[in-house]
Amino acid sequence: MLMISPRMASGMQEKQYTPSLLSFFIYNPKFGPREGEEEKKILFYYPCDVEKNEKIRNVGLCEAIVQFTRTFCPTKPAKSLHTQKNRQFFHEPEGNFWIVMVVRNPMVEKPSKDGKPPTIEYQEEEILDTVYGAVLQQCYSMYKLFNGTFIRAFEAGGVELLTQKLEKFFYRYIQTLHLQSCDLLDVFGGINFFPLDKMTYLKIQCFVNRVEESLNLVKYTAFLYNDQLIWSGLEQDDMRILYKYLTTSLFPRHTEPELAGRDSPLRPEVTGNLLHYGRFLTGPANLKDPDAKFRFPRIFVNTEDRYEELHLIVYKAMSAAACFMVNASVELTREFCEQLDALVGPQLTLLASDICEQYNINKRISGPEKEPQFKFIYFNHMNLAEKSTIHMRKTASVSLTSVHPDLMKILGDINSDFARVDADEEIIVKAMTDYWVVGKKSDQRELYVILNQKNANLIEVNEEVKRLCATQFNNIFFLD
Repeated sequence: MLMISPRMASGMQEKQYTPSLLSFFIYNPKFGPREGEEEKKILFYYPCDVEKNEKIRNVGLCEAIVQFTRTFCPTKPAKSLHTQKNRQFFHEPEGNFWIVMVVRNPMVEKPSKDGKPPTIEYQEEEILDTVYGAVLQQCYSMYKLFNGTFIRAFEAGGVELLTQKLEKFFYRYIQTLHLQSCDLLDVFGGINFFPLDKMTYLKIQCFVNRVEESLNLVKYTAFLYNDQLIWSGLEQDDMRILYKYLTTSLFPRHTEPELAGRDSPLRPEVTGNLLHYGRFLTGPANLKDPDAKFRFPRIFVNTEDRYEELHLIVYKAMSAAACFMVNASVELTREFCEQLDALVGPQLTLLASDICEQYNINKRISGPEKEPQFKFIYFNHMNLAEKSTIHMRKTASVSLTSVHPDLMKILGDINSDFARVDADEEIIVKAMTDYWVVGKKSDQRELYVILNQKNANLIEVNEEVKRLCATQFNNIFFLD
């Protein structure tokens, strides 16, 4: 299927305004069923300085939209509402608990002649439902990771405890929502896996087994290197949201250069013949401090069935990080932390050196990287593996991409088309510049390629993508 994109041809002097958050609220219609009690439905509302009647009016409107759309499709309520100036997104993560996010559409301010005020044009079609719907679901998943479900808090302490938890979490979390940076990667919510040879992978598996055997309090372990996942004992959906927290929030707050031997600014402790560069990213900042606090963040996993509350211990040495999860009913002491530090620090330091060395050897063998003619995003729905050469940097606050935003919009449009059908599919789009955009969906895997080939035709682009699949994604795609 071939489509022509009419975008990317504007040379006028005009001001562009990116999407922005207008409001974000959570309500439960069962909490204020009678007239005059409407305010009781509202569990959280941002911004907080909105007048009470306006909050009630906005929540009431959303409630009416959801009820109205249910008459047409009882099993699938409304997901979004499109208007000229904004887009509203609805999500019901638990029965009768609704989260609503209202986003102002991107705008273009065009200068007028004769001193008249500028004209505003709202770009209603520039926002993708799939992208911002996924962002809204991430908001709930992140809340649930650190607080558990809404209904659990309500059963433990009523509406009062629930609203306290919602306010404490969401007022801070909303500040990290940078809607102008959201794109296809938010839809996938995938995990970057670190490529390793079998021997090094087995070393890591042995390390995990040794630690879990020696420190029998440890229930689950996850191992990351350079912000990429190597090993996880958690269920996929729990690891997916924990990975997002680690890579976009915790790790960026503790950035450090790759350490090399004696030049380390951190404490080198000799254990046998081994230098020890380990430290806690959560918990005690300094074990030698007599006033050190041994409190760790708590996370909630397996909330669908077993509902486990765990201490999250994140320990790092050089570019390697190990996450250890311990049942929250256990009190973690100085003795336990010292034991973990003595056991894990030297081994993790050694493993980090091994991984770094192996990675550099593989890089030398594969030769110097040339700037390719193409950029791609790959995602596997089965193991959540994600890879992008389009994103130079992706954190909670910034998404630096090496391609034009209009090309990212085309990728999102292709993904939306793929979501509508179960069959394997291929879409080729010619943009108005020299760019071609290709999307391939095959057996739970998706590949999006951007080619910059001037004067290329459809057949040549198809051949180029075939070559890419044969070299970079061998044994993955089976489309002719």
